[in-house]
Amino acid sequence: MSYRVAIFIFNEVEVLDFAGPFEVFSVAGLRTRSVPPFEVFTAAQFDTINARNHLTIKPTYTLEKAPKADIIVIPGGGGFHADGTPFGSRREMNNPIVLKWIQEQSANAQLTLSVCTGSLILAKAGLLEGKEATTHFLAIDSLRKISDNITVKEKTRFADNGNIITSEGVSAGIDMSLHVVAKLLGKETADETAKYMQYDYWK
Repeated sequence: MSYRVAIFIFNEVEVLDFAGPFEVFSVAGLRTRSVPPFEVFTAAQFDTINARNHLTIKPTYTLEKAPKADIIVIPGGGGFHADGTPFGSRREMNNPIVLKWIQEQSANAQLTLSVCTGSLILAKAGLLEGKEATTHFLAIDSLRKISDNITVKEKTRFADNGNIITSEGVSAGIDMSLHVVAKLLGKETADETAKYMQYDYWK
């Protein structure tokens, strides 16, 4: 069995937020299994995405053409310009097209994951109500302001609610993804993946 993994990307997305999970799921199990356990693709609202620090990306699918996924990953990255205009995740958290897509994908997915301020997007989509969640340490207060029904966790690498898992900022998405590999394929496969990546992760 292989799991289809959709990674949502957007303009000003933090590169490691999406590239870390992309790497984990892309290489997991490749050295020990005849069939890759994960099929990973990116999805975006537009044909071309300009990530942070001028990295240009061509997503695998636009949102309307993206197939249903078993796992969806919502990364973060963004903030506010000097004039107060939001960019990155702070803009996408109020984008009705994006929120609708995430709600629809999550309803059919086995797991919904977020990295960094991607949790703000999940919160605005209503997916963190009654859940524990975490985010980048600079966005903790922003997450709390979205809903009183979210139990915001500080200084925890990731918060696992079973079907919804959120992680802290940037590199924490790698740890969360390895945690998911362990949940689905076993600790041995997660450890082997981390060893291949030469990455020490929080278990």
